[in-house]
Amino acid sequence: MSRFLHAMIRTTDPQASIRFYTDGLGLKLIKQNDYPDAKFSLYFLGEDEHGPMVELTHNHDDREYSHGDQFGHLAYQVDDIYVMCQHLQDMGVTILRPPRDGRMAFIKDPNGISIELLQKGDALERKEPWASMESQGSW
Repeated sequence: MSRFLHAMIRTTDPQASIRFYTDGLGLKLIKQNDYPDAKFSLYFLGEDEHGPMVELTHNHDDREYSHGDQFGHLAYQVDDIYVMCQHLQDMGVTILRPPRDGRMAFIKDPNGISIELLQKGDALERKEPWASMESQGSW
């Protein structure tokens, strides 16, 4: 079982993007997380904190994004990240960023779209083979 959480879009102008989604589409700015040491900020917009959201990611650098590469990933909340990753792996899906922390994993759909899987509630206790599995590819 999974629940759609958010879609991530990279922005070079967070204020213009926030204005578009709030004033234009009627969404609310639900929360903002700033990570000055990592040089990025996250802005979550939606109808409320319980529904699906748009995550705007502002990297504090000078990179320009060409049409389309602003899109980051879709995010789904799962009941048990280890069970979900094993199920997907059994289907032949490559786990690109394994859930080493018991909380987050990344895969790609057959179209190359990055998908983030997030553990519902608190992170699960670390367990093998996931805890020592290396990341691969890009996500």
